[in-house]
Amino acid sequence: MGRDDGQILGALDGVRDRFLVGAEDSGGGFALVEHLMAPRALAAPLHRHTREDEYSYVLQGRVGALLGDEEVFADVGTLIFKPRSQWHTFWNAGDEPARILEIISPGGLEELFRRLGTLDTEPDPETMAALAAGYGAEVDFERTMPIIERHGLNF
Repeated sequence: MGRDDGQILGALDGVRDRFLVGAEDSGGGFALVEHLMAPRALAAPLHRHTREDEYSYVLQGRVGALLGDEEVFADVGTLIFKPRSQWHTFWNAGDEPARILEIISPGGLEELFRRLGTLDTEPDPETMAALAAGYGAEVDFERTMPIIERHGLNF
């Protein structure tokens, strides 16, 4: 796969997802997605998923993450581990674009990202919660708002 290959979905002023390897390509074992984050963009509301672990490797910029009760910041070359069933979210913590490679194991959750990226409008909280539930995930918008305010994020 070349540097310009892979489907890219999402808003230029938010988070775009570049789909590199899907569950269907890996026999279900994993998926690989590149997240391209605009400055100060929140990637997702606070959420947890019960089926997958996520590994986010920072390629560019500075990324913040809330992992359970711990807030961390990662620079280029850092790996962030988001285990299944742990409440988490992540964001571009800088004023320049950020990029991460995300390994999702096993694969499948990337299809939620794809569905969200093909919507004509931003989903309301109820719609997003219903979509997430179809993938064994929960979202918490109430606990997301303080994160947005504390870090001056866009979502």
